[in-house]
Order: sequence, then C-alpha cells, then structure tokens
Amino acid sequence: MLFTPLLFLSLAVAAPFEHIHHVHKRAAQPEAEPIAATVFVTNIVTVNQFRQNVDIPDQPTPTTLQTTPVASPVETPVATPVETSIASPTAEDTKNNNTSNTNSDTSFAHGSVEAYAVKGKGIAYSPYTNSGTCKSASEVASDMSLLSSFEILRIYAPDCDVVSNMLNSISNNQKIFAGLFYLESLQSDVELLASQVHASSRGWDAIYAVSVGNEWVNAGTYDAGTVVNAINTGRSLLSAKGFNGPVLTVDTAPAFQGHPELCQASDFVGVNQHAFWNGHTAPEDSGPFLKTTIDQLSGICNGKSVLVTETGWPTQGSTFGSLGVPGKQQQLACIKSIVETVPDKVLLFTTYDDLWKHPGQNGVEQFWGIFNN
Repeated sequence: MLFTPLLFLSLAVAAPFEHIHHVHKRAAQPEAEPIAATVFVTNIVTVNQFRQNVDIPDQPTPTTLQTTPVASPVETPVATPVETSIASPTAEDTKNNNTSNTNSDTSFAHGSVEAYAVKGKGIAYSPYTNSGTCKSASEVASDMSLLSSFEILRIYAPDCDVVSNMLNSISNNQKIFAGLFYLESLQSDVELLASQVHASSRGWDAIYAVSVGNEWVNAGTYDAGTVVNAINTGRSLLSAKGFNGPVLTVDTAPAFQGHPELCQASDFVGVNQHAFWNGHTAPEDSGPFLKTTIDQLSGICNGKSVLVTETGWPTQGSTFGSLGVPGKQQQLACIKSIVETVPDKVLLFTTYDDLWKHPGQNGVEQFWGIFNN
C-alpha cells in the first residue's frame, strides 16, 4: 500500500497512549508462577487495580523484573490520555459502507441504543456484580439470554467460571472471544481456560479467538518484544491444549502504528478504539472514525484483517477534549453511527455499567454500559 505524506504525518505524530486503559479484572491472580519479563516502564503516572492515579518514581528502562504473586490488587500502568491523530474520513470514504447485519432488534424499543447495538458483531462482557463479586451461573445465563443476538462475546480472563457458565448458556451460533489477562500467570490461565472449554460439548469450536494481554504496550506494562514473545508462548500453550484458532494481542491504534511487529505476531489485528478519547470526534461520526482506523491499520499491518475489539461511548462523567461529551443521547448517536458504518468489524463496549470500578479518568470508567443493569 502506498502512503501519502499526510498519512505518514498522521502516524508520526500519533502518541503511544491513545486513551485511558479500561480496567477489566478485579484483582491480580493469586498462585501465579513467577517468570522473568522485560518491562517497558513509562514513568510519571500509574494506576492501581481500580484506576486510582498513583505517582511513581522514575525507573530505568528497560527493566528485567521477576514477577511474583501478590495478594493485593494491582493494575497495569497507564499514561494520561492524549488526543488521537487518526485522520478524519471524507464522505467518499464511507458513502458505500452503510451496511449492517441482520440481528433482530425486536426485543428493544425502536430507535433505542439497545436496538442499534444488537446489529453489531459482538460485545464485551464482564462476569462481575456491581459490588465486584463473581456472578452466579444463573445470572450469567440471564445475561446471555439478553445478548443472544451477538455473534461474538468478548471476555478478558477465564476467572469466575465465566467460560463454563457462558458455554452452558449461549447458542451454537455464538462464540467467545477469550482473554488471558496476566503475563505472570499465562500458563495457569491457559490451563484454566482449557479445563472449562474441555468440559463443554462444543469444545474449542466455541472459542472465536484468544487474546494474550489487553493494551500491554499502550499501558507501558511491557515492551513490544515481550508482548510478541508472550503471543508466541500463548499460542504454543493453547495449541498443546488443542486450540488452533486465532491468537493475538489486543492494543490501541498508536501501539500498532509504532510497533508493527505486534501485527506480525498476531493472527489478526485486534484494536481498542473509542472516538470519545479522541476528544475531537462527534459521537455521530464514530462509525467513519472507526472505518478510517480499520483502513489505516490494514495498510500498516500488510492487509491483515482488523477487528475493533472495544468501542463505545460513556453516559456519565466529564467532557474530554471539545467533543468527548458523555451522555445517553451521545451514546445512542455513537452506536447508531457504528452499526450503520462498520457493523461487522466491531465489538461494542460494554454490556452493563461496571459499577464495581472506581470512576477513573474524567469520571467515566463505570458508565460505558449499553444495556440496563
């Protein structure tokens, strides 16, 4: 693919931290096997498990770190969000892309955010109650009934028996996009995932893909080389358990732009991209914004398939940039634009408000839910 000077400029100025890193796990895994990992340290700011800002001293980089199990909650370090530099699409870019799938919206009020959401390919799901405890099997089953129109359901880790509970509830035409959240417990988490999958009659056929990490490079948790090694290790561990489907890492657009080796190591490109964190994209332009991201990353990654693995809009919190205004009408406009532009290329974020989290950056972290709790 030929790149214009303007596109090169847009990539060159893209900062490595595109948006705030969502929290998806409640606490660190206990009983993790220690391993050595190369850590790319981004100093100044980090956050704990619930995304409370914590100042940390300068540290040399890279650092070889011996990871050990911890009982207290931890979180990957993140940097303060900056405005994205993905170029705005033109009308010509998107005029022929207003297709949608045939998911039914008859269960929801016409024109509601839920009615538009079910036209998307998939959605993210967390198996936690508002207080942060694990949902019961019956609660997960009820949630799966609500999400029956989605082809793909993304989870971030195999804790809470979530894979077993989901596989006991979803239909045969639905699949799970599974996740392995911690590098230090990669092997044990593969074993946990495999044990739940093997207990199901559908087996690995029910697993769409497995992500090794979520925004590890964007968050500054690990450097790209460490993540590439983790992908390869995860793929080998999963293959030994019988899974031969896609294995990848999920990160942000600037992470892939700056480190195309992440594309090369992944079986397809999984990118988290939120127009809200751009700060200068109106919610009704979210779909074209995502299409531009997809097109640019496909070029950077030598034509590999690109799936937006998180995208949405918060309903509460404070404004980010000039156009990142939280609100229900803004969320509706965002989701409508997405499913009218790239419905088969996105997994929406997220099923419910995550009230178990702390408010986080701009007070929005809890309020990305699309369906009523």
